Amino acid sequence: MKEFKDKVAVVTGGASGIGRAIVEKCLKEEMKVVIADVEEKVLRKTEQELKAEGGKLLAVVTDVSKASDIEALADKTLEAFGSADLLCNNAGVGGGTTIWESSLSDWEWVMGVNLWGVIYGVRTFVPIMLEQGREAHIVNTASMAGLINHANTGIYNLTKHAVVSLSETLHHELAERNSKVKVSVLCPGLVKTQILDSARNRPANIENPLQMSAEEQKRYQAWSQALQNSMPPEKIADAVMQAVREEKFYILTHQKMKPMIEARMQEILQERNPTDPLAGTGM
Repeated sequence: MKEFKDKVAVVTGGASGIGRAIVEKCLKEEMKVVIADVEEKVLRKTEQELKAEGGKLLAVVTDVSKASDIEALADKTLEAFGSADLLCNNAGVGGGTTIWESSLSDWEWVMGVNLWGVIYGVRTFVPIMLEQGREAHIVNTASMAGLINHANTGIYNLTKHAVVSLSETLHHELAERNSKVKVSVLCPGLVKTQILDSARNRPANIENPLQMSAEEQKRYQAWSQALQNSMPPEKIADAVMQAVREEKFYILTHQKMKPMIEARMQEILQERNPTDPLAGTGM
């Protein structure tokens, strides 16, 4: 998609972090934007601020873990702007501990947002884009955790690996049909966002009754400190828009992490036991 002006972008998790940065970039490109987010108070504040700057946008409270919410999001997008040209399945949360100690509610919540949210987005919007018969693009937010694996983040890793696989498969399927709909998968490293505080949006019916252990609290502090000194969301948004323009599939924003990907690939090809790329960092 070379031209963005007057095209319609839909961004989930769009009220803060990477999502908001993408929304702001889309508005600078004179796109019409639909912001979807589950955090209503922050969503309304974002809507007010960006409309004051002259942006053409619609804010829709959306829980991406519910198929009905995504279907309603698509209906409201078409009703307001008549099309959907760019979809950023960006909403994401973090949670859980070791594979066996994570509660079932951890699994349900993180997989519901990170994986099912992308599945629902693709299933709902791809048919719309195909029917439009013109250039369109889908960006699925995964993570470097979708390309490497690290201890104590098992649920998150699993969802992000699944998003990478889903995106690659979708790319092949659309290419097989010579479709004008293109796909990218975003795999950033650490970004200065509020993902460690994801629990603020956790539904009451799947709250986690477990308290963090001393070791988990230590890891939380290490991750928190690392995030404070990490890449700003605006740089991620720049990379996303450039990838859409260039029809680039893999969006790897943290070049210094590429050796970790290569090391994992070599371990697989040489059938060596896997090593933890963050071992010894306290995270």
